[in-house]
Amino acid sequence: MSLSPMMQQYHQAKEAAGDALLLFRMGDFYELFHDDAKTAARLLGLSLTSRDKGENPIPMAGFPHHQLDQYLAKIIAAGHRAAICEQMEDPKQAKGIVKREVTRVVSRGTVTDDALLDPQSSNYLAAVVTDKAQERVGLAWVDMSTGLFACAPLSPTQVADQLTRIAPAELLLSVDQRDAMPTTWTLDRTITTRPAWAFGQKQAIELLARHFGTQTLDGFGFNCESPADLMALAAAGAIVEYLTETQKTDLSHISTLTPMREGQSLEIDAATWRSLEVTQTLRDGRRDGALLGVLDRTTTPMGARRLGEWLSYPLVDVAAINARLDAVGELVDQSQLATAVRDTLKNIYDLQRLIARVTTGRAGPRDLQCVGRTLATLPALKAKLTGRSSTLLAGIESRIDLCPELRSRLETMLADECPHLARDGGFIRSGANEKLDEFRELMSGGKQWMANYQAAEIERSGIPSMKVGFNKVFGYYLEVTHAHIAKVPPEYIRKQTLKNAERYITPELKEYEEKVLSAEERVLALELELFAELRDLTARVGPRLLSTAAALADLDALASLAEVARARNYVRPEICDEPVLEIEAGRHPVVEATEPAGSFVPNDCVCAGHDVLSAESPAPSPEPQAPSILLITGPNMAGKSTYIRQTALLVLMAQVGSFVPARKARIGVADRLFARVGASDELARGQSTFMVEMTEAARILNTATHRSVVVLDEIGRGTSTYDGLSLAWSIVEYLHNAIGSRTLFATHYHELTELAEQLPGVANRNVMVREHFGKIVFLHQIVPGAADRSYGIHVAQLAGVPKAVSARAEEILAELEATGHRVDTSHVAPAEPAVKKPSKNGSLQLTLFETTEHPVVAQIRDLDLNAMTPLEALQRLNEWRKDL
Repeated sequence: MSLSPMMQQYHQAKEAAGDALLLFRMGDFYELFHDDAKTAARLLGLSLTSRDKGENPIPMAGFPHHQLDQYLAKIIAAGHRAAICEQMEDPKQAKGIVKREVTRVVSRGTVTDDALLDPQSSNYLAAVVTDKAQERVGLAWVDMSTGLFACAPLSPTQVADQLTRIAPAELLLSVDQRDAMPTTWTLDRTITTRPAWAFGQKQAIELLARHFGTQTLDGFGFNCESPADLMALAAAGAIVEYLTETQKTDLSHISTLTPMREGQSLEIDAATWRSLEVTQTLRDGRRDGALLGVLDRTTTPMGARRLGEWLSYPLVDVAAINARLDAVGELVDQSQLATAVRDTLKNIYDLQRLIARVTTGRAGPRDLQCVGRTLATLPALKAKLTGRSSTLLAGIESRIDLCPELRSRLETMLADECPHLARDGGFIRSGANEKLDEFRELMSGGKQWMANYQAAEIERSGIPSMKVGFNKVFGYYLEVTHAHIAKVPPEYIRKQTLKNAERYITPELKEYEEKVLSAEERVLALELELFAELRDLTARVGPRLLSTAAALADLDALASLAEVARARNYVRPEICDEPVLEIEAGRHPVVEATEPAGSFVPNDCVCAGHDVLSAESPAPSPEPQAPSILLITGPNMAGKSTYIRQTALLVLMAQVGSFVPARKARIGVADRLFARVGASDELARGQSTFMVEMTEAARILNTATHRSVVVLDEIGRGTSTYDGLSLAWSIVEYLHNAIGSRTLFATHYHELTELAEQLPGVANRNVMVREHFGKIVFLHQIVPGAADRSYGIHVAQLAGVPKAVSARAEEILAELEATGHRVDTSHVAPAEPAVKKPSKNGSLQLTLFETTEHPVVAQIRDLDLNAMTPLEALQRLNEWRKDL
């Protein structure tokens, strides 16, 4: 079947677009054809029609061009990519078919438009590549909307952790590695496959050097002789190659590449990240209800994103942490300064994303206006920061570049109110350009010119009733009544005869008419020309603006932490190198924020890591050494999980540089933070609850150090009672003897509390509970010692378990307690083996089978007490004691 020239053009564009939905511009509409039309009709709710109706109709769907952002958002949200094919020339001036080109391909990881982005969150495009043996991995990520670009050489076990932190909107993989990638890296992610050559190491180095305009990448901190760094650079090169191909625009706002290396920040694995709900809740992925939702009182999108970055990568350098704490402390102490800074920041626009749109050529007049208004706010903000004592605040003041020449130009040229799109016109201020003012005067009809011309012609011709008029057929004309026809100058040209008058034109009037009729086009063309000049000027100042934006983001994040600290009565933690954890009256930051003021019960926490692998013995201390492991027992709902989570969150907050919810806190910098809390199946990855639990436990035991903080909740509950107890017991011993990390271990295995008598670094803590008229009252207070009961049946009653079930459970519990864990179970499956107390060497001894009655019990049952003398009874008792 022969295709029309336009459809031939469409197929060429579709070939360039690949698997993206092609939005083909046709006049005032974007049209989609063939399978793209069917997909779009389903996703976007468009009417599916057809083109070339006949034997082979072509499915077609479309929408008005001004609704592009609205439909792009739906396409991206559905996980598709969209290729935008624009008309590259004016149809009125085109000879033949209008020239069209794919100007960009939009995907989840490449969007820059505000309508498609969450202003508070970064939007990352990431790339992963591995070597053939999958021993080394390179990961890179970029936020196209702000220019942030980083990469990291990783081991395979670290990849899922990093991907969880950055939560990329789109992940680039080599087509020949896609199927070999672990599901922990790819599950639930938008994947885009790229050709294998796009991940070449040599090509990456050349491409990155060319992009940054450098000879080498040494200045960014990379070693191109290092196999690990080469993997990271290969991933970064794949990102730049993809952006160059799809965006077809200037990428100069991506001006640096930051190497991220192990040990630069607090290491947090994926399980811990989810369990602690640092940036989003586990259940519904919301910001509210997570730690970030509590700490975020920023006033700009830049500050919100920066605070999220700080929480994702807490610091490990004591000096850097204290520098942030100094800045937060100064803003806490000087409330008037903090209020003034926050009030001024409210007038700041999202400079990072504005500059990204400017440099990529997608900014509109309103974007430039927002840049100008932000620059107008900076002098007052800079003045407020002058003379600050903290290093960070002083540094922020010096980093704020006022860019006075750009501000002056923008304020001079732009009108008070500007449209989003340059094609709408009307955004250049009157008086800014003489020629533009002239065209506008012509476009508005030139009333003054007409009045002047009419007066001059009346005086010259002596015709007092002469009038200048206009209609759409003849344009401008001079109208003379029949009474004055004899006075009409000879150069007048008759155009129309009326009943009582004649209408004429003159060369001068015709020339003016042509000016007026073309004035609208000239006004828009000149405005677009002036806008391009302003945009180019802004782009040239872009690096200075991005540096200023980074300073503003830092300031907003610091001011937010200070505002929360003041409002919620947080204190500055003392930060040290020693692996100590001394928290007095600590509170859970998220739970406290959701409860009525003053109702949360604070608790202390004191423990310290011990370097069990050090060859040197610690010097004797006059004071008792703090335990490294706290074993916490008590019923469900009493607050064990809240307590251990709050401790982990306070460590994280302190290393972010935040004040913490406590009366007092001394926190040693942790190298790693682990939280094994809760149970969940990973069925999509072929792992049961218990397998997930043990995998996460193995990760902790294999990587934790005495400088780490470990939080464990109900380890071993996913298997049989005695398997679980054995594992929990062994894990505690290993943490104590082989690692020495600061550990909070919450458990219902009351047998574990005996470890406090055997291991010097283990201490028991329990959650206070009171019984009142058969009911339990949770006091939520952590106190020394072990709990005597779990109160599980009481909690089940509170949860609404049927009374018959809880009553029967009470009977069974009574029998278990009375008979040493054996009960009449003729109606149920055989009981599990009994547990014996640990032997003196600390090992746990189990009886594997207990299916028959103990002989001593049978002898007692057969005794005839009436026939025994007291001496015989004592002798028999002595024999039984020996037997037992």
